[in-house]
Amino acid sequence: MNDVGSQGLPVGALAGIVVADFSRVLAAPYATMLFGDLGADVIKIERPGTGDDTRQWGPPFTDDHEATYFLSVNRNKRSFTADMSAADDKADLVELIRRADVLIENFRPGTMARHGLSYDQVAAINPRLVYCSITGFGSEEAAAALPGYDLLVQAVGGLMSVTGPGPGEPVKAGVALVDVLTGLHAAIGVLAALRAREGSGRGQLVEVNLLSTLLSSMVNQSVGYTAAGAIPGILGNRHPSIAPYQLFPAADRPVVIAVGTDRQFQQLCAALGIPEAATDPRFATNRARVAHVEELDQAITELTSEQTADHWYRVLSARGIPCGPVNDIAGAFVMAGELGLDARVTVGEGQDSVDLAANPITLSDTPVTYVRRPPRLGQHAEEVREWLRSPNTTEPPYQDHSSSSNKQPMGAHQ
Repeated sequence: MNDVGSQGLPVGALAGIVVADFSRVLAAPYATMLFGDLGADVIKIERPGTGDDTRQWGPPFTDDHEATYFLSVNRNKRSFTADMSAADDKADLVELIRRADVLIENFRPGTMARHGLSYDQVAAINPRLVYCSITGFGSEEAAAALPGYDLLVQAVGGLMSVTGPGPGEPVKAGVALVDVLTGLHAAIGVLAALRAREGSGRGQLVEVNLLSTLLSSMVNQSVGYTAAGAIPGILGNRHPSIAPYQLFPAADRPVVIAVGTDRQFQQLCAALGIPEAATDPRFATNRARVAHVEELDQAITELTSEQTADHWYRVLSARGIPCGPVNDIAGAFVMAGELGLDARVTVGEGQDSVDLAANPITLSDTPVTYVRRPPRLGQHAEEVREWLRSPNTTEPPYQDHSSSSNKQPMGAHQ
């Protein structure tokens, strides 16, 4: 049976952890949202008047004029407005840091130090604090002035050099992928530091940057260069090491066929009505197929074009061949629902509720919970300030659930 807290909600895996969230935009807010989903109490510090930059980033906006960009990475948080340059607010922030377990920030290098809030400066206030700094290019002097924008890092970090329809046509990913990957790495680093603190009693500095994260996350492409000196280029929808592993035209829309083994290739040839191709020396092994990918592409394209994408999805999937149509986002959520996945979640009560993409992590004993919808600017300022100025407790305030709920995920087909 799951443990249940005083509010009647399951106790999250990170219950009792207080996160001072000095983040904005995407990479760090994504990390802090994950902590909130897992039960930590995340207090988001925002500029008075304007708040997180993404509150103004749109369209799209909801009917209540909230930017969906902000909503996507800020649930399960309290919004506390504070000006780091104002003495009273600074005192509150210092007290928050004293009580926190984790601080996460993604300002340009040197910004927190100018306000007296760098890791070295606050470690004296709270030696147990795990302090995570996310930057674009690291904290060395040569990198400090470079702005950490996802698009920029996709360009200079090599991702665009391997992404696009063909040579000389680089294209960015359709989402801020580097920010998301960096947020995930930051969360892992903080969790590791919290685990280490259990033994040492001390916090530590965790540093993550977008460029290093991208280079690590490009895995085989990066190590093809570091270990073999190979510099990959744009292959469109093809794979540099596997064939056929790409997009093919169907009668109505494109379809992906991702053959990873010789046995799958044999099944593909049988399904396409060309069983002899499986023993053709040009195609019998993966290495041979990669070497003759143009001829293979032409042979398969002539056949896939004769039927719809859904036809090939049914026929090839039945034979154990990875295959699927190119869905839009709506189609992807519908597919998730048909597969029994809880890809959407409704957070909030009544007209104040909002539908969000669900956290993909499932824990059997300490499940993800959705306690708070993404906050309005300064929504929790008074309750947090009251807690910070009360000397008799170190427990964060657990109140103001009237506009939030812990509804179960809503199936994508609903």
